[in-house]
Amino acid sequence: METPSLPLTLYVDLDCPLCAREVQWLHRHAKPERLALVDISAADFDPTSTGRTLQELGDRLHARSASGQWLTGIDATLWSWRAAGVGRWAAPLAWKPLRPLFLVLYRLFALARPHLSWLPHPEGSRRCRGVCSPRDQPVNTTRHACMGAEDDNV
Repeated sequence: METPSLPLTLYVDLDCPLCAREVQWLHRHAKPERLALVDISAADFDPTSTGRTLQELGDRLHARSASGQWLTGIDATLWSWRAAGVGRWAAPLAWKPLRPLFLVLYRLFALARPHLSWLPHPEGSRRCRGVCSPRDQPVNTTRHACMGAEDDNV
Protein backbone atom coordinates (compact mmCIF):
# COMPACT_ATOMS: atom_id res chain seq x y z
CA MET A 1 0.00 0.00 0.00
CA GLU A 2 1.20 3.47 -0.86
CA THR A 3 2.04 5.74 2.06
CA PRO A 4 -0.81 8.25 2.42
CA SER A 5 0.00 11.94 2.28
CA LEU A 6 -0.24 13.87 5.53
CA PRO A 7 -2.07 15.22 7.32
CA LEU A 8 -4.33 12.26 7.74
CA THR A 9 -7.89 12.99 8.88
CA LEU A 10 -9.35 10.30 11.11
CA TYR A 11 -13.15 10.17 11.41
CA VAL A 12 -14.02 8.77 14.83
CA ASP A 13 -17.13 8.17 16.90
CA LEU A 14 -16.32 9.74 20.25
CA ASP A 15 -19.57 8.44 21.72
CA CYS A 16 -17.91 5.00 21.64
CA PRO A 17 -16.02 4.49 24.93
CA LEU A 18 -13.22 2.39 23.39
CA CYS A 19 -12.85 4.73 20.43
CA ALA A 20 -12.68 7.74 22.75
CA ARG A 21 -9.89 6.11 24.76
CA GLU A 22 -7.89 5.38 21.62
CA VAL A 23 -8.39 8.92 20.35
CA GLN A 24 -7.25 10.42 23.65
CA TRP A 25 -4.11 8.31 23.41
CA LEU A 26 -3.52 9.26 19.75
CA HIS A 27 -4.13 12.93 20.54
CA ARG A 28 -1.43 12.90 23.20
CA HIS A 29 1.10 11.60 20.66
CA ALA A 30 0.01 13.18 17.36
CA LYS A 31 1.09 16.49 15.96
CA PRO A 32 -1.85 18.36 14.38
CA GLU A 33 0.05 18.76 11.11
CA ARG A 34 0.22 14.95 10.87
CA LEU A 35 -3.15 13.78 12.23
CA ALA A 36 -6.49 15.57 12.44
CA LEU A 37 -9.32 14.02 14.45
CA VAL A 38 -12.97 14.55 13.50
CA ASP A 39 -15.81 13.45 15.80
CA ILE A 40 -18.61 12.02 13.67
CA SER A 41 -20.91 11.91 16.70
CA ALA A 42 -20.72 15.69 17.21
CA ALA A 43 -24.03 17.48 16.71
CA ASP A 44 -22.49 19.83 14.15
CA PHE A 45 -20.75 17.13 12.06
CA ASP A 46 -22.02 17.00 8.47
CA PRO A 47 -20.79 13.99 6.47
CA THR A 48 -21.80 15.55 3.13
CA SER A 49 -18.31 16.89 2.41
CA THR A 50 -16.80 13.42 2.87
CA GLY A 51 -18.87 11.75 0.16
CA ARG A 52 -19.79 9.12 2.74
CA THR A 53 -22.92 8.69 4.82
CA LEU A 54 -22.87 8.87 8.59
CA GLN A 55 -23.81 5.17 8.61
CA GLU A 56 -20.77 4.29 6.45
CA LEU A 57 -18.45 6.36 8.63
CA GLY A 58 -19.86 4.69 11.74
CA ASP A 59 -19.73 1.13 10.44
CA ARG A 60 -15.95 1.14 9.96
CA LEU A 61 -13.13 3.46 10.92
CA HIS A 62 -12.30 5.87 8.09
CA ALA A 63 -9.27 8.05 7.46
CA ARG A 64 -8.58 10.36 4.53
CA SER A 65 -5.16 11.48 3.37
CA ALA A 66 -4.34 15.02 2.29
CA SER A 67 -4.50 13.83 -1.33
CA GLY A 68 -8.02 12.41 -0.80
CA GLN A 69 -7.08 8.72 -0.50
CA TRP A 70 -9.51 6.83 1.77
CA LEU A 71 -8.35 4.20 4.25
CA THR A 72 -10.79 2.04 6.18
CA GLY A 73 -10.77 -0.48 8.99
CA ILE A 74 -7.36 -1.77 10.02
CA ASP A 75 -5.66 0.36 7.36
CA ALA A 76 -7.16 3.49 8.93
CA THR A 77 -5.90 2.31 12.31
CA LEU A 78 -2.43 1.43 11.00
CA TRP A 79 -1.86 4.71 9.19
CA SER A 80 -3.38 6.92 11.90
CA TRP A 81 -1.06 5.34 14.47
CA ARG A 82 1.88 5.83 12.11
CA ALA A 83 0.86 9.46 11.58
CA ALA A 84 0.77 9.89 15.37
CA GLY A 85 4.29 8.52 15.65
CA VAL A 86 3.30 5.32 17.45
CA GLY A 87 3.24 3.02 14.45
CA ARG A 88 5.38 0.38 16.12
CA TRP A 89 2.35 -0.57 18.25
CA ALA A 90 0.23 -1.13 15.13
CA ALA A 91 2.99 -2.67 12.98
CA PRO A 92 1.50 -6.21 13.14
CA LEU A 93 -1.52 -4.91 11.21
CA ALA A 94 0.76 -4.66 8.15
CA TRP A 95 2.28 -8.15 8.46
CA LYS A 96 0.98 -10.13 5.48
CA PRO A 97 0.66 -13.50 7.26
CA LEU A 98 -1.47 -11.93 10.03
CA ARG A 99 -3.62 -9.56 7.93
CA PRO A 100 -6.39 -12.11 7.24
CA LEU A 101 -6.73 -12.72 10.97
CA PHE A 102 -6.78 -8.99 11.76
CA LEU A 103 -9.38 -8.38 9.04
CA VAL A 104 -11.69 -10.98 10.61
CA LEU A 105 -11.08 -9.61 14.12
CA TYR A 106 -11.80 -6.06 12.92
CA ARG A 107 -15.08 -7.15 11.31
CA LEU A 108 -16.11 -8.78 14.59
CA PHE A 109 -15.16 -5.65 16.54
CA ALA A 110 -17.09 -3.46 14.07
CA LEU A 111 -20.19 -5.58 14.66
CA ALA A 112 -19.78 -5.46 18.45
CA ARG A 113 -18.81 -1.78 18.76
CA PRO A 114 -22.35 -0.33 18.72
CA HIS A 115 -23.19 -2.55 21.69
CA LEU A 116 -20.35 -1.30 23.91
CA SER A 117 -22.25 1.67 25.32
CA TRP A 118 -22.33 -0.08 28.72
CA LEU A 119 -18.59 0.56 29.11
CA PRO A 120 -17.68 3.67 31.10
CA HIS A 121 -16.76 6.58 28.86
CA PRO A 122 -13.42 8.30 29.57
CA GLU A 123 -15.24 11.62 29.83
CA GLY A 124 -17.75 10.19 32.27
CA SER A 125 -21.01 12.02 32.77
CA ARG A 126 -19.83 15.01 30.72
CA ARG A 127 -20.35 12.88 27.60
CA CYS A 128 -23.83 11.81 28.64
CA ARG A 129 -26.73 12.64 26.41
CA GLY A 130 -29.47 11.52 28.72
CA VAL A 131 -28.51 7.83 28.83
CA CYS A 132 -25.61 7.65 31.31
CA SER A 133 -25.91 6.16 34.76
CA PRO A 134 -24.72 7.81 37.99
CA ARG A 135 -21.77 5.36 38.10
CA ASP A 136 -20.18 7.12 35.12
CA GLN A 137 -17.18 9.02 36.38
CA PRO A 138 -14.51 10.74 34.30
CA VAL A 139 -11.42 8.64 33.67
CA ASN A 140 -9.55 11.66 32.31
CA THR A 141 -10.84 15.11 33.14
CA THR A 142 -8.96 16.84 30.32
CA ARG A 143 -11.03 17.27 27.17
CA HIS A 144 -9.11 18.11 24.05
CA ALA A 145 -10.12 20.57 21.35
CA CYS A 146 -10.36 17.76 18.80
CA MET A 147 -13.04 16.20 20.93
CA GLY A 148 -15.36 19.14 20.87
CA ALA A 149 -14.28 21.09 23.94
CA GLU A 150 -11.70 23.72 24.58
CA ASP A 151 -8.97 23.27 27.14
CA ASP A 152 -6.23 25.69 28.10
CA ASN A 153 -4.05 22.83 29.35
CA VAL A 154 -3.50 21.30 25.90
